[in-house]
Amino acid sequence: MKILHLDTNHELLINQLNNLGFTNHEDYTSSKQDIEAKISEYDGIILRSRFSIDKQFLDAATNLKFIGRVGAGLENIDCDYAISKGIELIAAPEGNRNAVGEHALGMLLSLFNKLNKADQEVKNGKWQREANRGIELDGRTVGIIGYGNMGKAFAKKLRGFDVEVLCYDIKDGVGDANAKQVALNEFQEKVEVVSLHTPQTPLTLSMVNSEFINGFKKPFWFINTARGKSVVTKDLVSALKSGKILGAGLDVLEYEKASFEDMFTSIMPEPFQYLITSENVLLTPHIAGWTVESKEKLAQTIVDKIKAKFC
Repeated sequence: MKILHLDTNHELLINQLNNLGFTNHEDYTSSKQDIEAKISEYDGIILRSRFSIDKQFLDAATNLKFIGRVGAGLENIDCDYAISKGIELIAAPEGNRNAVGEHALGMLLSLFNKLNKADQEVKNGKWQREANRGIELDGRTVGIIGYGNMGKAFAKKLRGFDVEVLCYDIKDGVGDANAKQVALNEFQEKVEVVSLHTPQTPLTLSMVNSEFINGFKKPFWFINTARGKSVVTKDLVSALKSGKILGAGLDVLEYEKASFEDMFTSIMPEPFQYLITSENVLLTPHIAGWTVESKEKLAQTIVDKIKAKFC
């Protein structure tokens, strides 16, 4: 079987697939049109998020048996059409879930203790202790939206704190010893921290909007390490201005390109300008699952799943 690699990944991925008897070709620079012209030669493709895999591309891929996504989400692939053509879809949420859980916790603790603000002030010669008095996580109710691989990893990180953890998910029966599953009305009534861990789907696009935010009884802290397009940024900014949202840790943004590889290519809208000047907003460039360890684990997960299915 011939596999075409469209993005660079950990070297173990190609090395182990070679050892399993697969023929591996790499093309990290050709245009989508050029890839489409030769994709019929391949049984599998492996990518991160270089470009979308749409119907036209899939129709050209006449011998394709699988698509391996070295990451968690599959929103850049027309999944229904691929499945209808008998193509196996392989993702690796197990590979970076721990990294995401740690990042979400780090963002939350940084916001609570004003670490980013205090760091910048000290570096600028300011020593303001009272202005940087933090708050503690213990005793609070943390809510997780989306209780799959990522949500469960974050809940596991919270076990060392004296907190109540609630989760909300469209699937029934996903709660466990680390989080109690509740209905949305109970979730919105009780939580003081909201951490988003949902995939990008038609149901989650623009899910966090003014109506959703205003449904919460208490002001809350908001963490998003999932997908930027699940949040209406202007509504988030309005909630930050009103105090309904007390602070936000955002690893992903509505304005990202589909490839997640770039964002600063045009004039950014007004809501983003507010985010970058706010002391109670912490921003990172879509790196929650982007650790040295997760790079290896993501690649290994893909290899293991290909081996289980095709060897």
